[in-house]
Amino acid sequence: MSRLALASVLALTAATPVLADEVVVFAAASLKTALDQVAADWQAATGNTVTISYAGSNTLAQQIIQGAPADVFISAAENWMDAVAAEGLIVPDTRVDLLGNTLVLVAHGQAAPVQINAALDLPALLDGGKLAMAMVDSVPAGQYGKAALQNLGLWHAVQADVAQSENVRAALALVATGEAPLGIVYASDAIAEPGVTVIGTFPAESHKPITYPAALTTTAADPADADFLKALSDSAADAKFAAQGFVLLN
Repeated sequence: MSRLALASVLALTAATPVLADEVVVFAAASLKTALDQVAADWQAATGNTVTISYAGSNTLAQQIIQGAPADVFISAAENWMDAVAAEGLIVPDTRVDLLGNTLVLVAHGQAAPVQINAALDLPALLDGGKLAMAMVDSVPAGQYGKAALQNLGLWHAVQADVAQSENVRAALALVATGEAPLGIVYASDAIAEPGVTVIGTFPAESHKPITYPAALTTTAADPADADFLKALSDSAADAKFAAQGFVLLN
């Protein structure tokens, strides 16, 4: 090959871009603030792209089961990861319990703290307003919240006053905007929203442990998918998750 021809080939090769991989992530809505930061750092470091779909874990699980393309699934509860696994749609040996969280009672603006126990007069605190929660029979935050209220003997008194939302961030928004005076969300959500105040923390024994399992789905095909899942547990990601109120499990 002549020098001119070789130079032409090299120039053409240099001009051909290396295609970046895209990692499609389905993640529980409560992860948004921290996970957006983790994804941005990983994209900058690798040149790959992360596309994240946030919703209630139940909605995401059902979408994956129905064939929606996702490479990584991060649920806010084990039962919805189990549902996807039961359909043979996750890679079992990639599943990891990534994070934990705490359930809190938040108020619009500034408010005095309360002790959350069986003696709490929650209807009096609501004063005719609504208690914002994620869907109590399907969305993990709502399920945890309902269980906690039931275990404390508080559910019956407030169930008619619950305003249910499609995910926990939507419930948080109701409190932040003042549409509901109180809401039950995760501690990580409260940190992400300056318009609310945490006025109490639910006892850990009042509900199942809050666990965020993560795994590759069986449609994950690129090495970048596994690399991103691994990056969720590195020290840089740990720091971002911890700063947003999550409990590090892995």
